[in-house]
Amino acid sequence: MPPSVPSLPRRGARILRTSLFAQVLCALVLGIVVGKLWPGLAADLQPLGDGFTRLIKTIISPLVFCVVVVGIAKAGDLKAFGRIGLKALIWFEVASTLALVIGLLAANVGRPGSGMHVDPSTLDASAVDAKTGGGQLPSTTEFVVNAIPTSFIGAFAENELLQVLILACLVGAALLHLGHAKVPQMLPALEQAQEIIFAVVGFIMRLAPIAVFGAMAVLIGQYGLGVIETYAKLIVLCYVAAAFFIALLAVALRLVTGLSLWKFLRYIRAEMLLALGTASTESVMPRVMQKLRRAGARDDAVGLVLPTGYSFNLDGASLYLSIGTLFIAQAVGVDLSPGQQITVVLVLMLTSKGMAGIPGSAFLALSATASSLGAIPAGAVALLLGVDRIMDSMRVVTNLLGNCVAVFAVSRWEGALDLEKAKRVLNGETEEAEEGAPGVPVQRTKETVTEAG
Repeated sequence: MPPSVPSLPRRGARILRTSLFAQVLCALVLGIVVGKLWPGLAADLQPLGDGFTRLIKTIISPLVFCVVVVGIAKAGDLKAFGRIGLKALIWFEVASTLALVIGLLAANVGRPGSGMHVDPSTLDASAVDAKTGGGQLPSTTEFVVNAIPTSFIGAFAENELLQVLILACLVGAALLHLGHAKVPQMLPALEQAQEIIFAVVGFIMRLAPIAVFGAMAVLIGQYGLGVIETYAKLIVLCYVAAAFFIALLAVALRLVTGLSLWKFLRYIRAEMLLALGTASTESVMPRVMQKLRRAGARDDAVGLVLPTGYSFNLDGASLYLSIGTLFIAQAVGVDLSPGQQITVVLVLMLTSKGMAGIPGSAFLALSATASSLGAIPAGAVALLLGVDRIMDSMRVVTNLLGNCVAVFAVSRWEGALDLEKAKRVLNGETEEAEEGAPGVPVQRTKETVTEAG
């Protein structure tokens, strides 16, 4: 007698119960509906997204520290680790510069601000100060100095990833220098701590749908859907430019590793949807690190390249900044010469490196660029206040994919990538246990895998 087939409602309920992707997707749609119908209620849901982000941030620094130290100790070669860091920085600089250039070309072709004829004197420049909290981007010297920790505990308490990375490198180097004979319990203890942190990540991820619901409701309730009509040309241009850049990333990944970006995107679809819903790549960093390791990238490469990319490889932000600068210039009737546009690229190459973790950093970078040109009124940056939050989805997707591709490419470049394992995982020949829950991974053949997110 053939086995009974579950009814469609039961199958749907089972997928919703077990699939993080399905849960986040439903929360995303529900958040949009609530934000549209009850904007007043939506404004009170801000703590849902903020609370989830706070929980994730508490474990990022210890996780990065453990992964990097264990990666260095297991690799047993500090020089190889240095090569990975150098190659990552080269990749980051090429990728972010390419993003800036693509953004300028797109803005010159699409001209999103032409015909607006905005009078800068009518704009409220103080609104930008309110958005940025009166802060400013660090200079190159300040950025480098601030990356050096002044306190071991302080680096973790303040979630300074670059400082944590430096400390992790020092501890990893010390482990290699002393050898396992002198500190035999240290490496196993760090590995166990790492597993505990990943288990905590699994617990926190159960709250992801609630966070996405709250964040999306607040977004729609605060800005509504009308802003999309007002800035339609700019929004479409930014997303088209981002799609083109992602296509180039797919080509680069295929040429360097032979892997498919689209298969990788399916592999991290739940994390990508969560990042979109919360408008934060930090919210998925622990899970993405875990998945990159499972997909064949070595611990030391994942632990160094991905967190460093969060500060040095903001491809989506670079696209937005270059397009935004020309949009502002076109809107106020300023025609930037080729020389001034080259200046835009050079300035943004520096300012974009100090953006991570600074409130309103995009507006600070735009203001610094406008000031360096001397042709665009600084107050004109306020033109982007209404559309900035809508651009988060483009920036999040592009930033996250850019950093993941960097991990695979640098790992392959350094010989730190198990290519056969990566292909098996991305082809779905082996899949992990339930995406959102803690537990021991299980191996399943492709034929027996049931779609559960």
